[in-house]
Amino acid sequence: MFATLKLHRLVWRLGTVTVLASCWALQAGAQSAMSAAERAATESKNEARRLRVETALRLDPYFYDAHVKVLLIKGVVVMQGFVFSDWDLIHAIRIANKAAGDGRVVDDLSIEVGGRR
Repeated sequence: MFATLKLHRLVWRLGTVTVLASCWALQAGAQSAMSAAERAATESKNEARRLRVETALRLDPYFYDAHVKVLLIKGVVVMQGFVFSDWDLIHAIRIANKAAGDGRVVDDLSIEVGGRR
């Protein structure tokens, strides 16, 4: 009787572990099964957002963008380079956030005053 109870517990635990492992495997497979079309659509949206930010910085008549590079890193628009004043920094962030819409923008800009950082 005691051996039978132990066997039932063991079978129940193994069954539970099997079910949990299969659920985990299905979830992992579903996450990695993002179709190539979905990935391409996401990449094109991100690239379009990067281009919008770059164009907005270039077209602004009060912002000198020659020292600012706009990159796309893991779906996030990143501005790298330097500006000449705190006003330029705030203005660049404002322009980029407006152009990116709901996308995330990170500034990696430094302020260079008098030729030194």
